[in-house]
Amino acid sequence: MAKVDELEGYQRELLQIAPASFDEYQKIEKKRACERLLQISIETFIDICHLLVKGLRLGLPAEEDDLFEKLAGAGIIGQSTKDETKRMKGSRNILVQRYGDIDDRIVYEMATERLGDFEAFKKEVLEALSEGDAQIGGGESEKR
Repeated sequence: MAKVDELEGYQRELLQIAPASFDEYQKIEKKRACERLLQISIETFIDICHLLVKGLRLGLPAEEDDLFEKLAGAGIIGQSTKDETKRMKGSRNILVQRYGDIDDRIVYEMATERLGDFEAFKKEVLEALSEGDAQIGGGESEKR
C-alpha cells in the first residue's frame, strides 16, 4: 500500500531529525520540522484509515473518529490502537488549527518517544491486509 510506504518515509525523516534533548528541540528549525513531520504522518495514517474503510465497504463515516470506530469494529485495529489514533488525530488538530496552544513538551514526546504508536497502527493494518487481501479487493465488510 503506497500510503503505508509514505508513512514509513515520514517516520524515517522524523527519526533522522529527532532531537536528543528538549533543549535541542527548542531550536526553531528543529521544532517546526518535528511539528510538520508529525502533522503529515498523522494525516497520512488518517488517509490510510479512509482507504481501508472505503475498500472494505465499512460504511460512510460521519466524522474522522468514525473511521477508527469502524476499523476497530471490523477487527482491523485493536481497541488500544483505536484510542491512540483518536488521540493522535486530536494532536494533529492542535498542530494545524490551534498552533498557538501547542505544548512543546507533548510534541517533543511524540517525536522522540511515541513513534511506536505509528508502528503499532501500521503493524495491525498490514496484518489485516495480508490476512484479508481478497476481502479488501472484494469489498466484504468484515475481516475473517
